[in-house]
Amino acid sequence: MNTDWITALADCQRDERPSILVTVTEVAGSAPRAAGTKMLVTADALHGTIGGGALEFTAIETARALLDGHVTELRTQSYPLGPALGQCCGGRVTLLFEPMRPPRLRIALFGAGHVAKALVAILGTLPARVTWIDNRPDLFPDVTPANVTAQVLEEPETALTQGYSHILIMTHDHALDYSLVKSALCLPGAPFVGVIGSETKRARFASRLRAEGLDPVRLTCPIGIAGLTGKHPGEIAVAVAAQLLSLPAPAATLAPQDFVSDNNCLGCPTPCGEQTP
Repeated sequence: MNTDWITALADCQRDERPSILVTVTEVAGSAPRAAGTKMLVTADALHGTIGGGALEFTAIETARALLDGHVTELRTQSYPLGPALGQCCGGRVTLLFEPMRPPRLRIALFGAGHVAKALVAILGTLPARVTWIDNRPDLFPDVTPANVTAQVLEEPETALTQGYSHILIMTHDHALDYSLVKSALCLPGAPFVGVIGSETKRARFASRLRAEGLDPVRLTCPIGIAGLTGKHPGEIAVAVAAQLLSLPAPAATLAPQDFVSDNNCLGCPTPCGEQTP
């Protein structure tokens, strides 16, 4: 049994490279491979095989056309091997083309407290890629979900040099929260910026941001979908995850980039290095 596609798919998801998983779903009569056989197709590589020959060549062409067209829906196609492809097998094969796009949620999660831990457990089951940051290594669990990467950083703000679709801030320190908010609002790509806290906390942060020439309109605080008002960490985590899923699909995230501390970024009135809370 060829399982090369499994490792290749994991690599593609990790590196955020689109791919198409081709599966033989139905076989009638004689065919090169049995139902359940899989092959992974990327823009420049092939992993596994559905039997070679004209069927595989046609499947690769179809898969790459789907990649070029940024298609996200499942497709099925039935192939009569003799009449359509000239293969001597003479049977009929149905293929499923399954786009395996990178996760639409690319989340930076700051803080490893009770709510964050509950949230990570949920995000681990969703189509998301999560970078989980704290400056206290003892708070991280020994094992995290496969789509979650834990980072211990003495200066958590440095993690904001990467491109994210959503930034969630729930640290143990209000001063650090504010510093992260200020940095996040300077990021290109207009990511979602959410902070755990109250309306009072938002008002205070908004006042400080305006005083420094920043627009707080993109700051979401409190976070969590409306209607879920429980205070238990698990309840808050459910509300936050629901809010993320309810938001419109983010625009294409910019490539990771480093900010130079003595340069202003995208209209920010102060250099990124000047992040005094």
